[in-house]
Parts: sequence; structure tokens; C-alpha cells
Amino acid sequence: MTTSCGFIAVLGAPNAGKSTLVNRVVGQKVSIVSPKVQTTRARVLGLVMLDEAQLIFVDTPGIFAPKRRLDRAMVAAAWSGAGDADQVLLMVDASRKGIDDDTRRIVEGLRQHRRQAVLVLNKIDLVKDRALLLAKTAELNELGRGAGGDGAGSDGAGSDETPLFSDTFMISAESGDGVDDLVAELARRMPPGPHHYPPDHITDAPQRFLAAEVTREHLFRQLHDEIPYALTVETEGWEEFKDGAVKITQIIFVAKESQKAIVIGKGGARIKQVREAAQREMQQMLERPVHLFLFVKVRGSWAEDPERYREMGLDFET
Repeated sequence: MTTSCGFIAVLGAPNAGKSTLVNRVVGQKVSIVSPKVQTTRARVLGLVMLDEAQLIFVDTPGIFAPKRRLDRAMVAAAWSGAGDADQVLLMVDASRKGIDDDTRRIVEGLRQHRRQAVLVLNKIDLVKDRALLLAKTAELNELGRGAGGDGAGSDGAGSDETPLFSDTFMISAESGDGVDDLVAELARRMPPGPHHYPPDHITDAPQRFLAAEVTREHLFRQLHDEIPYALTVETEGWEEFKDGAVKITQIIFVAKESQKAIVIGKGGARIKQVREAAQREMQQMLERPVHLFLFVKVRGSWAEDPERYREMGLDFET
């Protein structure tokens, strides 16, 4: 039987539900999720097999107006994922009123890159009036046609004759409603060719990276305001034991001494909660006993350190 394989870039504004969708289709967490924007920093692959088709979902950082070097690197990583993909999904939070500026910016970017996309309205379970969903779909399609249709690329996107969005799917990545139909359609579109990864793989991310992301997710959930965006987590040590257990040592880098105190918490209470929650999740993920050790260090220049960007798979020179 003929095999097929292709990359699917998942674009969207922060908190559109991209990581939730990738985790849903994979059937396991490969990308961290939190209510805070900019949780996903680097591109993460989620691998799905459907019959003889291998779908490689590329979960990208949310696209927004960048202010810092890290912001620019994240946005560049998202557009890079779209440029290399066989299919592009634009995810939109259907529960939000109107169309936010970030989504408008992405639509314009797709037009400029002349990339046709599949429009995915997410969080439809939060919208009671279906007429609102239809109205938002119409508005987004109209926005996709836009002004200044100056010709089409190889896929025809951006021309007056070919719409920017080839299809529209309405889903709830949280509940799974409509997701199977989306995946089935994407599988039909995968180009013929050999599979890039073994059929039992769910991601290309190393376990050390996934473990660091788990800890960062729990820090995001525990902390408020700007603190999460001022920190990063790296797995410094990974020691295997004969009984199957693993000792994982991680460094939490923060920008200021005051942030270190907040991360640790009074009497070490917050860092203890983070460690216990992250350790439990790692044990489920790795299916083995985990001994997690966390250390907090101040490195004010980490967001300007090329090595930190390499750890995250981002381009420092963006």
C-alpha cells in the first residue's frame, strides 16, 4: 500500500489552543499548556499515524507583535514552521468577540507568504449561538480575501480567484469534538512518500527537553504576572539507575534576585509544590520512577545568551 507523509504547521494567536490540539491528536502530551500566553516557545512536533499516512504536526509559538529578542525569535520560528509545511492550519479562538489584532496579523502574513491554509475555529463548545460561528467564519474568509490581491503563488493563495482558506473546520480541541474529521481530511492531503519517523514515535523532542517543559508548565501555573516570561528551565543532569529509576536535575534561570525569591516561595513552599507536581507528571510520561531536583539561579542575561536559544531551538540572530 502507498504510504504518505507530510508536515502540518499549526499557526494561531497566543492561547488559540494550538498545543491542546496537538496533544489531542497525538493522544499524549508533547507540548505544554497553560492559560498564559506565550507558553510555547519553540516548535514541537507531534506525530500521528492514520492508516498509511504519517501526519507531522508542528506546534508553533503564538504569533504576536514582538517586543524583545525572545519574542522575535519565537515569531520567526512560527513563520519558519509555516514556510516548510505541506499544510497550514490557522487556529482561531471562536469564543473571543471579534477578530483580535494578532489573528489579523497572521492572516496578512499568510497572504504575503501566499500560503493557503485550513481555517480551524476552536473552542466551539464555549459558543452557544451557532450563528456567531458562521458570522466569524464569514468575517475571517472576507479578511482572507483582503485588499490588494496581487496575484497568486504556486498554491494560488492570495489571488482574487482562490480563497486564502481552502476549508473551515469547527472543533473543540479540549473535548475532541470535530477533531477526527479534521485529522482525516489532513491525512487525505498528505503527499505520497516514505514515513519520516518510526510508527510508534509521538514526537521528535528529546526526553530531557520534554522534562524541562513539564517543569516550566508547572511554574507557569504557579506564578503570576511577568515572572513566567522572565524564566527558563534546562535539564542539566540525567542519571539512569539499574532499577529503572532516573534522577533528573534541572536549573531554573531567572533574571533577578527578587524573582528567585518568588519562585522559591516562603520557606521553599512554592518550589516544593512545583517539584512534586512536575515529578508526578514526569513519572507518568516516562513510565518509571523519577527523582527530580530543582535549583534556581539568577542569570539576568539569559534572554540574551545564544546558548539558551540553542537549547530552545530558536535562532538567536533573528
